[in-house]
Amino acid sequence: MAEETGGTGLGDRSVAMERLSKGVYEVTNVRGGTIRIGGGESDDFTPVELLLTAIAGCTAVDVDYITSKRAEPVSYTVTASGEKLKDEHGNHMGELQVRFSVVFPEGEAGDRAREMLPKAIQMSEDRLCTVSRTVALGTPIDSRVAEG
Repeated sequence: MAEETGGTGLGDRSVAMERLSKGVYEVTNVRGGTIRIGGGESDDFTPVELLLTAIAGCTAVDVDYITSKRAEPVSYTVTASGEKLKDEHGNHMGELQVRFSVVFPEGEAGDRAREMLPKAIQMSEDRLCTVSRTVALGTPIDSRVAEG
């Protein structure tokens, strides 16, 4: 396995998850950051909420880096939503949506950023956001008992 970068470059990524109690887990990344997740009985994020967070966060970062080269936003809010479904395909999310509410300052720089916003969103969706590209491509997942 190649060295994990943990950043925005290419390379391996991983997180480790440890059970704290029934349905509650602590996730640690390679840089030492932690979050708690749960099954919905507490205010901890659920795995589905983390999926939405990952989709929104990935594209939000892409779009922010592109547009803030033109102007620093006055406000920047991104929401992700979807419907949890259960059908012949099992449990899954449908109707995934990411919505940007961004205000740039008045003036030429703000105008350039506003003009770039829809293009940046499309660039993220089409090729930049690793998370949404992975979901859209339907990358297979290999789950099994660890060896050793």
